[in-house]
Amino acid sequence: MDEDGPGRAWWSRAVVYQIYPRSFADSDGDGVGDLRGITERLDHLSLLGVDVLWLSPVYPSPQDDNGYDISDYQDIDPLFGTLADFDRLLAAVHERGMKLVMDLVVNHTSDEHPWFTASRDGGREGDRRDWYVWRPARDGKEPGAPGAEPNNWGSFFTGPAWTYDEKSGEYYLHLFSRKQPDLNWENPEVRQAVYAMMRWWLERGVDGFRMDVVNLISKAPGLPDGVVPEGARYGDGSPYYVCGPHVHTYLAEMHREVFADHPRGLLTVGEMPGVTVEEARLFTDPARRELDMVFQFEHVGLDQGPGGKFDVRPLELADLKASLARWQTGLGDTGWNSLYWNNHDQPRAVSRFGDDSPAHRERSAKLLATVLHLHRGTPYVYQGEELGMANAPFASLDDFRDIESLNHHREQSALGVDEERILSGLRHRGRDNARTPMQWDGTRHAGFTTGTPWIAVNPDHAHVNAEAQRADPDSVFHHYRRLIALRHTEPALTHGDFRLLHPDHEQLYAFTRRDAASGTELLVLANFGATGLTVDLPEGWEQSPTLLTNVPGGALRGAPDVLGPWEARVHRRTI
Repeated sequence: MDEDGPGRAWWSRAVVYQIYPRSFADSDGDGVGDLRGITERLDHLSLLGVDVLWLSPVYPSPQDDNGYDISDYQDIDPLFGTLADFDRLLAAVHERGMKLVMDLVVNHTSDEHPWFTASRDGGREGDRRDWYVWRPARDGKEPGAPGAEPNNWGSFFTGPAWTYDEKSGEYYLHLFSRKQPDLNWENPEVRQAVYAMMRWWLERGVDGFRMDVVNLISKAPGLPDGVVPEGARYGDGSPYYVCGPHVHTYLAEMHREVFADHPRGLLTVGEMPGVTVEEARLFTDPARRELDMVFQFEHVGLDQGPGGKFDVRPLELADLKASLARWQTGLGDTGWNSLYWNNHDQPRAVSRFGDDSPAHRERSAKLLATVLHLHRGTPYVYQGEELGMANAPFASLDDFRDIESLNHHREQSALGVDEERILSGLRHRGRDNARTPMQWDGTRHAGFTTGTPWIAVNPDHAHVNAEAQRADPDSVFHHYRRLIALRHTEPALTHGDFRLLHPDHEQLYAFTRRDAASGTELLVLANFGATGLTVDLPEGWEQSPTLLTNVPGGALRGAPDVLGPWEARVHRRTI
């Protein structure tokens, strides 16, 4: 962590690149990406100019949730290589002047982790029984019978959040898959074991952690029933575990035990579903010494209907602007934002927020990058985003791999929902969209593997790939390079105030970034649409020079008042 404060810490000028190892680069032809493959492709990231690599889980795992179900925190899954391979990757990252951040998943483990094995096998008084959340059946209910679960909470992956264990005669809590039992963070032994593991990785040389669903680690006393939404089978338990009663205490303790006074500049970011602006200010206030920044999910929930993430509805640009602006202003004086459009859990940005048709894909991908990187906060680039990779054309259920999607399909089919309606939701919002292999070139399997990939490559790799874009100075890749370089050199992007313009406009996204100390102000104009747009420029900007444009060969000249389809421009003036 860095105690210089928001806007001054090294990570306020940095750009983070997320790698999903399973789909990034396969060095041995088994169809699954690995650590050696990542090492072989580091020059691509070095050329891009990113500062930090965030590595999704590579620990030993049964792969029920593609590695987010960890069975050993201090080793590497043979699927990805060895600890020696990891050490070589880490050294190569550092040689290129970049940092490496590990994914930390400590709300839950795999049910095959030795901690859970000891907890389950030890009986009620056994060793580590209290390391997980165990409860008896409801009063008067036969254990294992329908409705006997300790409360009515539903799992994020469908079904109840409790599974009955016949051997010990009790239920264990799992907010996600039944193979992902929740740790009991009220037990200080659990917390100390987690902190010791984190120190072990820091001593090995890693530069911080992205912490998976870390705001769920504290549960409310008594684990009360949740309200059952209309049409749902299970209760919403989120009021009793999202930002629970002791989460700030635990994260402050983690900072003291793991990060305080560390000699290297580290990065800590907490993934926090359901977090509010007010809570995020507390989590990221440097004076509180908890986290550097958080991932929030408000803006990626705006195109969801009442049925959840697979209930797709059109996105209103005014809603998106209002949401992002609320976080910009809310963390403007205290705290720090993480900026992202997509990641391993979200569909591809150009398909969701842009236009992935051949006519507009490239320009809309650049527009999205421009808007995101000109906000205040630390931008995150998900692998392939820098190429404008799009959602995959999944034809049938056989094309999907993700447990969340498969469980959703099974549940909805049982309820009699039309098959094509279910598949439409999966195609638009399924996590597999982000997990198709990285598109390195136009050859078979996109240069990802010499074998059969674990999930099919998007067929558009023939014309959307890294090799072609590195050779084209007007490509999406090189636009990202220019944006990243601008973040490294323009103080207004790090320190400047944010002001949203035209908040109710249905097609124009416009804002300013103003930094009085450097005497610089930036104006960002973005046309989120396939038709031209006349812009009412703010007073004083009529003749301001264009600093950056997403139009190939666009002239850096005085600003006209018309934006073409999916056109974005950044203007700069002295104040």
